[in-house]
Amino acid sequence: MKTKIFSIITLLFISINVSAQIDRTKMPESGPAPKINIGTPKKFTLKNGLQVLVVENHKLPRVSVTLDIDNKPMAFGDKAGIEGFVGGLLGTGSTNISKDDFDKEVDYLGANIGFGAQSAYASSLSKYFPRVLELMADAAFNPVFSQEEFDKQMKQALDGIKSSQNSVAAIAGQVDRALTYGKDHPYGEITTETTLNNISLQDVKDLYAKIFKPNNAYLVVIGDVEFADVKKQITQLFSDWQPAVMTPVTLPEVTNPATTEINFINMPNAVQSEVAIISVVDLKMTDKDYYATLLANQILGGGGTGRLYKNLREDKGYTYGAYSGVGASRYASRFKASASVRNMVTDSAVVEAMKEINTIRYQKATQQELDIAKAKYLGNFVKAVERPSTIASYALSILQNNLPEDYYENYLKNINAVTLDDVQNAAIKYFRGDKARIVITGKGIDVLKNLEKTDYVIKYFDKEGNPTDKPAMTLPIPDGMTAEKVVNKYIEAIGGKDKVMDVKTTLTIANATIQGTPLVMTMKASSPNKSSQEIAVMGNVMQKTVFDGTKGYSEARGQKMEMQPDQIAEAKSGNAIFSDLAYTTGELVRIEPLEGKNAIVLKYNDTEVFYDMASGLKVKEVKTVKTPDGKEIKTPTVFSDYKAVNGIMFPHSIMIKSGPMNLDFVIKEIKVNEGVSDADFK
Repeated sequence: MKTKIFSIITLLFISINVSAQIDRTKMPESGPAPKINIGTPKKFTLKNGLQVLVVENHKLPRVSVTLDIDNKPMAFGDKAGIEGFVGGLLGTGSTNISKDDFDKEVDYLGANIGFGAQSAYASSLSKYFPRVLELMADAAFNPVFSQEEFDKQMKQALDGIKSSQNSVAAIAGQVDRALTYGKDHPYGEITTETTLNNISLQDVKDLYAKIFKPNNAYLVVIGDVEFADVKKQITQLFSDWQPAVMTPVTLPEVTNPATTEINFINMPNAVQSEVAIISVVDLKMTDKDYYATLLANQILGGGGTGRLYKNLREDKGYTYGAYSGVGASRYASRFKASASVRNMVTDSAVVEAMKEINTIRYQKATQQELDIAKAKYLGNFVKAVERPSTIASYALSILQNNLPEDYYENYLKNINAVTLDDVQNAAIKYFRGDKARIVITGKGIDVLKNLEKTDYVIKYFDKEGNPTDKPAMTLPIPDGMTAEKVVNKYIEAIGGKDKVMDVKTTLTIANATIQGTPLVMTMKASSPNKSSQEIAVMGNVMQKTVFDGTKGYSEARGQKMEMQPDQIAEAKSGNAIFSDLAYTTGELVRIEPLEGKNAIVLKYNDTEVFYDMASGLKVKEVKTVKTPDGKEIKTPTVFSDYKAVNGIMFPHSIMIKSGPMNLDFVIKEIKVNEGVSDADFK
């Protein structure tokens, strides 16, 4: 017993001693990449060129088969969208079985069969797979392209185009591809009502006959099958599929803009903006910097740990998510960072996203960021190779991308070999913040004013990617709306006409600072038009303006100037306490967005007054004054932070823009019907 206790104590001591030697403040160093043995599919090739890959997996009694015809991308110009009809009409029966019987049998077998313009797919229980494969092959090689089915799918396609016209996300996606690749490129062409209406059933038949060929085709079978059996059936079903001479395809060159620019698509119904920062990349899976590029993108925008997500969502709260991705197509690819953001922060989101893109280019990532990115890729890879479908997809990728046979066996080693320098070099090369398209799809009237304050040139495009003019920045005045109604709504919003008319005098004291020096502004008013305003600096009155109802003066720096006849006339015409009472004879000129809300603008003499459409409150005034040399100077005054005083709502924050300076006055005190006498207007 003593021996046993001694042993336990000894083990405990050793354990504590070993634990004490571990530095818990440091992240454990990564071990060597695990050795991954990726299974190899069994392969054979038919005489017509069809390459077949079979992955046997007997864990579940299911089988799937995928046909992939790997032709070079094609553009269809004024018949864009035609390829959708090829895929749509395949699988609607065959010359050997009607559409209804085909659908019934597929349902009875519990199978799935589907087609694309250059692909097919089927899955079922393994005991039904021979018949399901037979049905798929029959539908693929003996199609029935009926006029009735074509007309039905044409109507669906046209309805889809119409419904997508109001989808901001759908328009954003099709236009940003058109702008990236060009509308004459297969990846950039846009399907429209016009292009669909150019398509005939004969066009669909001709295209099927041209592209649905085995020359570049791969058939991948995965699941509970015996190789010998499936090889025999495929040979029987697919050997008569005749190859053809394929027409060479030359793809247009894809380039970036000379300098970064904003491409704007106006969507008046947008409640948020779709923002995408895009640059064309020439990246292939065989490139040495491919793995570094994947990790650079993971650090920048590869999910919740990415910089874009942390900045735009977690820190700023602009969006629910911000991400980036980079392609490695054999033909054309791009880097794209994107987010859906609130209208009023569209410009800020652009600035922050561009900041993150440029930061990862010009400053090295941290080792911790690189370790997290590697762990993400390694974990996903290890999980993926456990699935039989992965074995097939990797084998297909090796064939299509001309990769080395051991490409995926060395994947983890290549990921682990990436350094911080590699990540930065890849970011500099592929994340072209200096030659990018910032594609924004949103409500121009809400977002363009702030976007114009950025340093980027803005170009405008319509929903089909065609250049267009800048959208109107105002909204029309609603029918029946008058200046009197607007003013009356404002009076009701601040307390109602009875309470307003009971106000005979007001005393307002406001504080501000200018270049660190405190100012105090004291304003006094007496109905109907007596007014006094003093601005004091450090207790000394620097400026004073007084009007006693018939005459007045201004005084500054010891110089006194009497009011001129036009100034007196203007002072007499208004109400010193509530100037808006005189605006009922003004003119409504437009509606425009202001700080994310619509404001109706009323013009009265040389002043434009902005009233919030929802609350009715006055939010801004812009007074235009002509200088002696004939130039016009606009002086904006912004009102906010309304609070009740004696039942009347007064703004307690007033910002006056004077040249390059902003004077932000905070109201410290308002007195109603007290503190003011006639002596104040002498």
